[in-house]
Parts: sequence; C-alpha cells; structure tokens
Amino acid sequence: MKKSQRIKTIVELKAAQEKNALEALGEAQRKLFAMQAQVEGFRKYRKEYQDKFDQRGAQGVKVEQLLEFRSFIDKLDKAISGQEYSLRLCETELITQRKIWEELHQRTHSLQKVCDSALAMEARQEAKLEQLELDERASRMGRNNSNGMRNA
Repeated sequence: MKKSQRIKTIVELKAAQEKNALEALGEAQRKLFAMQAQVEGFRKYRKEYQDKFDQRGAQGVKVEQLLEFRSFIDKLDKAISGQEYSLRLCETELITQRKIWEELHQRTHSLQKVCDSALAMEARQEAKLEQLELDERASRMGRNNSNGMRNA
C-alpha cells in the first residue's frame, strides 16, 4: 500500500471525527440558544409580574398579598439564577466543543496537506521511472538499429 493511501485512510478517519465534532458543536449551539431564550422568558415574566404588582400596589394591597408576592418573586429569582447558571454551563460546553472541533479540523487539514504532498511525490517518482523506462527503451532501440546498420 502506498504512503498516500495509508495517509488518506487516516485523513478519512479524522474527517469523520471532525464531522462528529461539528455536529456536537451545532447541538451545543442550539442548546445555548434555547437556554438563552428560556432565561430571557423568565426575566420578561418576572418584569411583567413586578409591573402588575406595582400597579396594584399603587391602589394598596393587603399584607398577605405583599407576602405572597415577595415569596413568588423570590422563587422566580431563584429559578432565574438557576437558569443563568445552566446558561453559563452551556456557554462553557459550547467553548469546549468549539475547541475540540477546531483542533480536529486543524489536524485533518494538516494530514490532508501531508497526503497531497505524498501524492505529488509519488507522481514525480512514477514520472521519473516512466522517463527512465522510455530512455532505456530508446537506448535499446538505438543500439539495435546501429547493430542492424553495421550488419547490412
């Protein structure tokens, strides 16, 4: 098996790994976008709830209602905080997946260059051998023709 063929097999394996890493990167990106939308939705809901309570509070509210509001807002804040933590984890995962893909992409690209170089070298060697064979044939034909002319 030629060197270029061996390297090509490795390039194909690395390309498959790169493709899988790219798919994982895409999945991490989709997950991050979904998490961002979820956090934004929680923040928007909290603001709307706060605004509604502020409108009612201007007219006066009972202590019970105020305590329920505070309790609910605290729960919302904890949920938002938890979602923000999950969002940071998703961002970290995205960065990790991007690094993995970039490394695999670089390796695949480098190996492809090595493969191309090996193919070019093999082509030069084949051309050189072919030229040597042609020269040898021409030399033999020249010797045969000159021998034939001497005998005539």
